[in-house]
Amino acid sequence: MDAPRFIFRFGSFELRPQTRTLYKRGSKVKIRPQPAQVLDLLLSRAGQVVSREEFCRRLWPSETFVDFEHSLNTSIKELRAVLGDSAAEPRCIETIPRLGYRFIASVEVVGAPENPKPVMVPSSASSATPGAGTAVPPRGRRWLLLAGVSTLAVAVVGLLVAWPRIHARPRPAANKLILAVLPFENLTGDPSQEYFSDGLTEAMIAQLGCVDPQRVGVIARTSVMHYKHTQEPLQQIARELGVQYVLEGSVRRDPGKISITAQLIEAANPKHQWVRQYDREPQSVLVLQDEITHEIADEIELSLGQSKPSPPARASPLSPNSYEAYDLYLQGRYFWNKRTPEGFRQATVRFEQAIGKDPEYARAYAGEADTYVLMSSYGVSPPAVAIPLARVAALKALNLDEKLAEAHVSLAAIAQNYDWDWRTAEKEYCRAIQLDPNYATAHHWYAENLALQGRFDEAFAEMDVARGLDPLSLIIAADDGAIFYFSGQQDRAIPKLRAVLSMEPNFPRAHLLTFAYIKAGSYSDALADARQWRGLGDSSWGWAATAYVFGHTGQPAEAQRALARLQESSRMRPVDPLSFAIAYAGMGRSDEAFAWLDKAVQAHSPALTALKVDPVYDPLRGDARFPAFLRRVGLVQ
Repeated sequence: MDAPRFIFRFGSFELRPQTRTLYKRGSKVKIRPQPAQVLDLLLSRAGQVVSREEFCRRLWPSETFVDFEHSLNTSIKELRAVLGDSAAEPRCIETIPRLGYRFIASVEVVGAPENPKPVMVPSSASSATPGAGTAVPPRGRRWLLLAGVSTLAVAVVGLLVAWPRIHARPRPAANKLILAVLPFENLTGDPSQEYFSDGLTEAMIAQLGCVDPQRVGVIARTSVMHYKHTQEPLQQIARELGVQYVLEGSVRRDPGKISITAQLIEAANPKHQWVRQYDREPQSVLVLQDEITHEIADEIELSLGQSKPSPPARASPLSPNSYEAYDLYLQGRYFWNKRTPEGFRQATVRFEQAIGKDPEYARAYAGEADTYVLMSSYGVSPPAVAIPLARVAALKALNLDEKLAEAHVSLAAIAQNYDWDWRTAEKEYCRAIQLDPNYATAHHWYAENLALQGRFDEAFAEMDVARGLDPLSLIIAADDGAIFYFSGQQDRAIPKLRAVLSMEPNFPRAHLLTFAYIKAGSYSDALADARQWRGLGDSSWGWAATAYVFGHTGQPAEAQRALARLQESSRMRPVDPLSFAIAYAGMGRSDEAFAWLDKAVQAHSPALTALKVDPVYDPLRGDARFPAFLRRVGLVQ
């Protein structure tokens, strides 16, 4: 009679003892037979100490024993590297001095994959109390039965993967490999260190994007962060992102040491190309990133059928001040990516501190420039205040490193949104893309730049590149819908904008849907969306849209009431003058609309860049005064 089949599950891993194969998120992990046997014994005795003598007796019998101590230590070290574990702060394998080892993570024992029967192994020996509620699984071992624990987790993961199903992404070029760097796991046990693992992920994305950008694309951070802390199978992640390779890893940070485990996996044939563990001094973290990047580059070059790559150039170790500056820079990017007013404020503090530690650190200046640019766009700070600060920071960054793509994009955004210098903006966007073809934001913002000039065919081509590099980005998806709206294709704009709002109802950019509905003649839908828009933190645009809808549909009394609410909102906090211009345009009051349009020009409202293509201005286009405003913002009718 065949022995009963079962498997061990713990975290994102699964061990199948019968074949001694280990899987992570459904992908097979490369592991030698000896470490697999060690893991099998540890899992079968989870929560209990397995003595070194028992390892020797069970796995290295006397007739084959040569160097037991060395073999066991090597196996444990390999297991920790594969599991992303650490001897200093173990999450899986705990060393019991002078005795042996104990597996301390929670373990689930299930029957054959086709008929699973979950059984939970307690994470410590003290919790394994025999008696009522226990069961006798295969091999006669007694385990505590805990059923139905994973139901809620499965539901949460289902929500996390909903977005890829509603957001069709363009296919990458046939001759280009696409790689995803999944979020590095924070194994410090300290949630406040999340910024460091997130920052390491971002740094690896940036560095790998420069390996061979003509043939290798790297998925942007905003998309891969959707998979943080999920147990989704690796093949499904690869399918949703459209990638051929995945890099995943973990980081543990102690006061005197950083340990990083990295694994490169080929998605089509789920196996680990290689697994490495790196232990370094904190000051050498950038050199470590460079080392990992070059190893991955070698693997990818070989997969492309190229000759053996030339030896990588090694960076010199950073000074302590430079390391501290880099640490603060990572914190700044962490807060910047939150895209909230408080996040922007915290980001500026961190970037300033980084500059204080190392005044020659170009990336800190670029981060500061990016923050001020977005503070202006998000209405956190007036353009007249934020943009000059952004300009100084971006120019300083380029003075230190002319090849920094992020700083060129910042300068392009300043030229476009504040200076209305469209030629300079396009030159800077193109320079950024030349320096880093995998920088999704450069393609995204350049696509918007082209669309605002009415160059829609070029805009759609650039947006396809941005979507391919950052397929799960809400802002890229929303601006993709916006370009269809600007180009008059409301039948395509509406479903795209609705898809974004189905994922995040409070995403302001997607509420261009109100005006897309108006252009399509769906006025009740327009009013419903405007009502949701008013519920956001800044209700001014929602009231302006409401006034526009009522005015456009011949309901002056309702339009006047909405205008009064807009005026009330402006007394509570500063609002963009353009919101009044739009409200009056919809109400057919052209004189007031042009008066407020003039105020918007004087205030350098970033939204004025859509003056040429936004259908919301159609009621004003036949007026002789309109071409003068196009000229003032650098656009030609």
